Amino acid sequence: MSYIEVRNLTFAYAEKQPPVIDRFSLSLEKGEIVGILGPSGCGKSTLLRLIAGLEMPDKGAISVAGKRVADENRFVQPEKRGVGMVFQDYALFPHLTVRRNVGFGLHRLPKKERTARIREMLELVRMTGFEDRYPHELSGGQQQRVALARALAPNPDVLLMDEPFSNLDADLRVSIRGELRSILRKVGMTCLIVTHDRDDVEAICDRSIVMKGPNIARPPKVGL
Repeated sequence: MSYIEVRNLTFAYAEKQPPVIDRFSLSLEKGEIVGILGPSGCGKSTLLRLIAGLEMPDKGAISVAGKRVADENRFVQPEKRGVGMVFQDYALFPHLTVRRNVGFGLHRLPKKERTARIREMLELVRMTGFEDRYPHELSGGQQQRVALARALAPNPDVLLMDEPFSNLDADLRVSIRGELRSILRKVGMTCLIVTHDRDDVEAICDRSIVMKGPNIARPPKVGL
């Protein structure tokens, strides 16, 4: 079995509406970085939400790291899936410092281990020295790094990223792309990245999948 396995996935936001995703399948191997391209409304972000457990599929099955997390008879809660997610707007808690944002998912660790893990993650994303700042005191690129550190801190099996560069200007996107690929490779992370920009995929991903909407998602495109 592949590290991430999605089989014949179907999902609609309301009972009488047409499906946003219809009989969609994909698979990722451990350590792969795969981009999902497609126009707005084709179901890219919805796919990530389904894998993360933020939505429940109508039909089909999802497996993460060899474990079935969703099918017609099973639904594993998001916090038990081993999935980290970086949202389009980064979703940092505005009332928490950088340190507390990164440590948010580490509450079960002893304090000493939690402190060490936060320090390790901030070093990884080059945000050491910003521990006591709040999100509104950071640039867009810095917020993105903190969001990445928070997602990686619990050591997830899989990282999902939804339009991670959409709020960055063109020059910053170029530098952050290279940093992101380096970080993902360093930790050996299996990653699925949703974007509308092929340049993101070419700079970061091993291969891409193009979604055009229900029933017409193309199979993986190997080699860019």
